[in-house]
This record gives sequence, C-alpha cells and structure tokens, in this order.
Amino acid sequence: MLSVPVSPSQSEHTLELGENSPATAWLVEFGDECAKHVVLELGEHRVLGTRPRVGIQVSDRSVSGEHCRISACAAGLLVEDLDSRNGTFVGPARVGRALIAPPGGAFVVGRTSVSARPFRAEPEPERQESLPGLIGSSAAMRSVARDVRRYAALRAPVLIQGESGTGKDVVARAIHELSRRRGAYVPINVSAFPETLVDAELFGHRRGAFTGALASRSGAFEQADSGTLFLDEIADLAAAVQVKLLRVVEDGTVRPIGGAPTRVDARIVSASWADLPHRCREERFREDLYHRLATFVIRLPPLRDRKSDIAPLCRALLRRIEPELGDKEVTTAALARLVDHHWPGNVRELFSVLYRAAAATAGLAIGAEAIAFMSSSEPCAERPRGPGVAKALLREHGGNVSAAARAAGVARSTFRSWLQRREAS
Repeated sequence: MLSVPVSPSQSEHTLELGENSPATAWLVEFGDECAKHVVLELGEHRVLGTRPRVGIQVSDRSVSGEHCRISACAAGLLVEDLDSRNGTFVGPARVGRALIAPPGGAFVVGRTSVSARPFRAEPEPERQESLPGLIGSSAAMRSVARDVRRYAALRAPVLIQGESGTGKDVVARAIHELSRRRGAYVPINVSAFPETLVDAELFGHRRGAFTGALASRSGAFEQADSGTLFLDEIADLAAAVQVKLLRVVEDGTVRPIGGAPTRVDARIVSASWADLPHRCREERFREDLYHRLATFVIRLPPLRDRKSDIAPLCRALLRRIEPELGDKEVTTAALARLVDHHWPGNVRELFSVLYRAAAATAGLAIGAEAIAFMSSSEPCAERPRGPGVAKALLREHGGNVSAAARAAGVARSTFRSWLQRREAS
C-alpha cells in the first residue's frame, strides 16, 4: 500500500485500486466534452486541469486550473491532487494520492468522471459524431457506435446482446434512424404477451379466424413493412413461435392467422440479455433461428465497464426530468458516489437513482447525502436459480411471472414448475 502525506485540506486517504500487476501503458478516458481519452506510456505524466497549456485540458468549470497530476509508473497509474478547489475523489473519499493498479479503476475530478485501465496494443475506435440517443465517449461506446454505423444501412438481421438496462432499445432505434428505411420503427417485447397471443401480435389475424376476431388486424411484421421490427427479450419466445419466425426471416413471408401469406420487407433487430448460444445448447432456443438473427451482433457494455460515461449520462438524464423537477446538477461528492457504485441495473438504475435524488433535493445541487441505492453494489456472479428462490423472486417482481423467470434465467414454464414444487412441499 502506498503511503504518501496529503495536504491538510484533504482527507488523509491514499488508496490502491485493483490487482497489482505491471502495465506498460494506460488508457485514461474522460466524461468531458474536450478531453475524451489519452494514452500514458510508462514513466509519462500529465497535469489535468482547465488551463490552456496543461497536459490534459478539460472544459469542466468545477475543475481547477491545475487540478491533479496523472503518472504511469511500474505499480500502476498514480493520481495526485494538486491542492485543487473541489478535490479528487475515489469512491466517497477525497484523496491526496490514489494508485490505480491493473485491471483499472475510476475517479472523479469536479463534475467529470474518469476511468483508467491498461492500454492494449490494438487501435482504439476513432471518434465520430454522436449517434441518436447514444451517450458516452468511452472506448466501449465508440465501438458500439462504430458497429451501429456499419450495420445500419444493411438489410441483414442484427442481434443486440447486453444486460438489462444497458440501452438495447436505444441502440435498436439508432439503427433504424440511420438506416434510411421509409417504414415505421415497431418495437415489441415478446415476453410481455402470453404465449397464446404472441403469434397474433407478430403475424396478425384475419376477420373470423377465431372466436372474437371481428375485424382483421395487422401484426407487427406488416406494421414494420419497409421499416424496422425490434423484437425485445427474444430469448423468451415460445418454441412454436420460433418456428414461424424462422420461416419469416428466411423467405420474408408472413402468414396471418386465418389469412393468405403476405410478403413483407421488415428489417429485424432483436435483443436479449440471455446467453443465446447457451440456450441453444440446452435446446431452449432454436440454433437455426439464432444463426439467422445473429448475422450481426452488437454487444453493449455494462455501465460498470464505462464509468467515464457516468458524468455525461447524469447530465442527459437530469435534463430529461428537468420539466418535472426543475434544473438539477450533481455535486462532485455525489458524482463520486455514483462512480463508485457497481450498477447491477445499469443506465436504467442510474436514472432511478437520479430521479429519487432530484425529488429529494430542494435546490440546484444534488449532494452525496441524496444518493440512495436500492440494490447491493456488489457484483452478482450469476442469477438466482432453483425452486428455493421462486417465491422470493415472484414477490420481488410484483407477481409478474415473466419478469421473475427472466431474473432467474429460465423459461416461464420452468419457473411455474418451481412454484408448484414449492407449494407441494
């Protein structure tokens, strides 16, 4: 552990983050409009601040002219505060020095979140204009933006993989907006409908096809003709519907219930948090359908892997709630708490945390005391599984069997069998 004196104005904290192993260069990413990322070679150091001739200039006015010094040394990346006005924070602690060891970590200066990790030899994705709805300039999000631009104008299906709350719907809409397709963008969550209704929702029905079908109704495929059909939670699609979906993907022909086949030109973008190849091996998802849907795959990073994006995300999310709760901004200490959190619920959880904090704050500045987390910041190795947790998960999700089954990582039928076994015992 590094032991270095700190100035009296700072808490006497010197922190070491990560596991100690050598790195020859470090990638440092900033959630700031001016400085996006820099690479520091071993032995190199830069001063970060707002002055024009500092090594790393940022536009954040809450950052001092010469705020901190960042040095790449044999033990890791050393961050030294230079008696800054608002301090340098690692987690909730204002520090004089912090050593970030591999595999990396994050810290906060002013209202800017900074992440650092060992630099890999492959070139980082180049910076381009932002995409509609996508926020963040981290290497991970630049890679996502590059893939969106590359695939948007093509006709082949795209599969978006990522944890819940990472913004799969935002990426799907960005693909559609950049595709220049004339038709509508039609989103549908296939897990939101009972198995008996998914067929009609996707493919439609004709008048008189079944009891109660008093009029013909177009399905999602027909509504998305010449446009984009976004199928969310595709892993929960019933086996019988998977067969029909495969047929549509292969020949572009929709067969409404009680009607004749109809040709459609709908670009399919699907999304799932589940490991679909694993589900194929378990025979819970058709392998041939997976290969059709996964012509192109975009993997969204969890928020904990792009902490430099937390500051700009906070600004964007607070703007969203401004009409209801007024103008708000997070203080340095509040941002430090947010950067320190593990974010199991990703951006969706960040929005909820900010909404609660803004509602609890009378003035402009959201302080650290207003930040409240509803879930543990500890990483979850795997989703809870087994009959023993079925009732607890059902209560946690308000009695919604589909949501509880997704949290457990199993099909609805399996989850129902767990509940029946619990009741029998």
